[in-house]
Amino acid sequence: MKKLKYLIPVLALLLLVGAAAGAAAPRAVYVLPAVGSINPGLAEFIVEGIRLAERGNAEALVIELDTPGGLETSMRQIVQTISNATVPVVVYVSPRGARAASAGVFVTMAANVAAMAPGTNIGAAHPVSIGMGKIDKTMEKKLLNDMVAHGRSLANERGRNADWMEKAIRQSVSIPAAEAVKLKVVDLMADNLEDLLAKINGRKVEVGGKQLILRTTGAPVKEIPEGLRTRILKHIADPNIAFILMMVGLAGLYFELSNPGMVFPGVIGGICLLLAFFAFQTLPINFIGILLIFLAFIFFILEFKVTSYGLLSVAGLVSLLLGGMMLFRGGEGGVDISLSVLIPTVAIVSLFFIVVAGIVFRSHLLRSMTGAAGMVGERGVVYTPLNPEGQVFVHGEYWQAVSDAPIAPGEAVVVLEVVDLKLRVRRA
Repeated sequence: MKKLKYLIPVLALLLLVGAAAGAAAPRAVYVLPAVGSINPGLAEFIVEGIRLAERGNAEALVIELDTPGGLETSMRQIVQTISNATVPVVVYVSPRGARAASAGVFVTMAANVAAMAPGTNIGAAHPVSIGMGKIDKTMEKKLLNDMVAHGRSLANERGRNADWMEKAIRQSVSIPAAEAVKLKVVDLMADNLEDLLAKINGRKVEVGGKQLILRTTGAPVKEIPEGLRTRILKHIADPNIAFILMMVGLAGLYFELSNPGMVFPGVIGGICLLLAFFAFQTLPINFIGILLIFLAFIFFILEFKVTSYGLLSVAGLVSLLLGGMMLFRGGEGGVDISLSVLIPTVAIVSLFFIVVAGIVFRSHLLRSMTGAAGMVGERGVVYTPLNPEGQVFVHGEYWQAVSDAPIAPGEAVVVLEVVDLKLRVRRA
C-alpha cells in the first residue's frame, strides 16, 4: 500500500508531462504547389489538398501559386473551398518570377494570409469572354460587374484593398510584390517558405468565424505531391496538349478510314479524340476553329476521291492552320496554342494526310496483279494452234485460249479478257 501511495502521484505527474509535451508539439504545415493554368485538374488538386489538411488537423495549408489565370468556373470552385476551409489557408505567390494573374488574383484574395516572393507580380484580372462569337455589350457589362462584386467581396472580407481589386478587373492593372504589400493587396513579402513561416507565426486569422493564432515556427512541413490523376488532368487541359491529341485522333481515324481493317490506328485515334473533347469541355473553345479543323479533315478525305490536282490538299492545309489558330480564345491567361507547337503539328499532320491520300490514290489507279483481272494485258506464247481455240502458255501456266484469227504455235499473244477460265487473246 505504501508503494502504491507513492506510485499514484508519479503516474499522475508523468501523464501531466506527457500531455504538456503533446500540447506543445507543433502541428504540421502542409505545402501544396499550384503551378499552371487554373483548370479543373488544378482545382481538383487544390480542393483535395485542403481536405487532406483538414483531415490531418494541419496548422495551416500553404498554396505556392504560380498561374497565368484560367477558367472562372475552376477559380470559383477553389475560392469557395478556401473560404469554407476549417484550416487557415496561406496563398504564397512564388518562386521569384512567378505571377498570380487573372483568376489567380481571386484565389490570392480568398486566402486567410496572402504573401508574395520578391520578383513576383499580381493583377490583370479582367474577364475574357469565351465560346462562340463575341458577347453583346449588355452581357459583357453584366459579366464584368459580377466579377467586380465578387472581387470586392473577397477583398473586404479579408481586409484588403477592394478599390485596387476593382481596378485589376476593370482596367487589367498589374503590380509587383513590393507595391502589392504597400497598397495592402497582399499581407506580406517573404523570400522563401522558411521566411514565410517565420513571418506569419503569431498572426491572427479568422477561420470559420473563430479567431486562431498561427504557430508555424518550427512546425514540420509536409509536401502534398501531385498524384498521377492530377498530372494527367492538368496536362490534358493544356491547350497545346489538347490540340495535339485532336490532331493525332483525326490522323488515326483518317488512316483507319483509308485502310479499313487496320484497327489499331482507329482505336488510338478514337481514344485521343475522346481525351481532346474532354479537354475542350474545360477550355474556352471557339467552335469556328473546330469546324475549320473538321473541314480540313473532309478536304483530305476528298483528296483521294476527287481528282483535284492537289487543290484539296492545299485547302485542307490552310483550313487546318486557320482552325488551329482560332481554336482557343486568346487573352485568357495560358489558354492559347503556342506557335512553336501549332506550326510543326499542322505541318506533320498535313504531310501525313497527303502521303496517305497519295498512297490510296495510287492503289486505286494500279490494276489488280492477282486473279482473273490480273491476267488482262499479260503476254504469252501459243502452245497449240489457235483456230480459233487452243492452248497458250501465260504467267507460267497453260491456259485454254480462243482467238478471233488463227495463230500458229510459238507466236506471242496478249490476253484481252478472261471468261470462265478461258482466255481471249490476240496476236502480240
